Amino acid sequence: MAADLLDIKIQRGPDKYETFQVPSHASQTVLDVVSWVQQNADPTLSYRFACRVGMCGSCAMMVNGVPRWTCRTHISKVSKGNAVTIGPLRNLPVIKDLVVDMDPFFDKWIAAEGVHHGSRTRDDPIAPVDTSTPARVTANAGIECINCAVCFAACDTVTGSADYLGPAALQRAWTLLNDTKDTAAATILDAVSDRNGCHNCHAMGSCTAYCPNELDPMSAIAGLKRETAKSLLRRRR
Repeated sequence: MAADLLDIKIQRGPDKYETFQVPSHASQTVLDVVSWVQQNADPTLSYRFACRVGMCGSCAMMVNGVPRWTCRTHISKVSKGNAVTIGPLRNLPVIKDLVVDMDPFFDKWIAAEGVHHGSRTRDDPIAPVDTSTPARVTANAGIECINCAVCFAACDTVTGSADYLGPAALQRAWTLLNDTKDTAAATILDAVSDRNGCHNCHAMGSCTAYCPNELDPMSAIAGLKRETAKSLLRRRR
């Protein structure tokens, strides 16, 4: 293989890979490479992307076995001997090639009560928020999640237990639990405390290690564990 070519191995099905030789360029991203293959070598290749600047998260894929945003991952950082293996995010059903079905991921958000439970209508004035309180600081630490599912793909507990709510949904639940505008703390704690919830987390930390936005789902899940335990003790008094 010439030095100016990349050896790109793309997963096209279960245990099925296809290799493409792609021209190498400076500052080339993994998404650039996938786009080149689709535009120049195989127009049937399916993949998903939108913003290309790390804002939408839709381009997340497995790159050499690691979940990453492909638009922000440079080939020079991940290639091994000018070779890169690219596959769909794990822990989610594959629709075709590099495209996964995100429905199970978002279903977990609903199951974790990761939706805002407000008490005001659009006709009411906006409730003031004191950004300096400890609860608001904690809530703010998780609001930059863009639903890319990198943490979900990185989580070995999800791999071993398909019903586990997963780090993104649990972090969202923790964010809402600390949001003074949310009115359903008890409902959230009930949703995340069953056998598929926060106590199923093994605290391996892959979610935090691989989050492209440098969020900390593992600490959020630890917070839920504490609060669900406190809630149980209060009910038994």
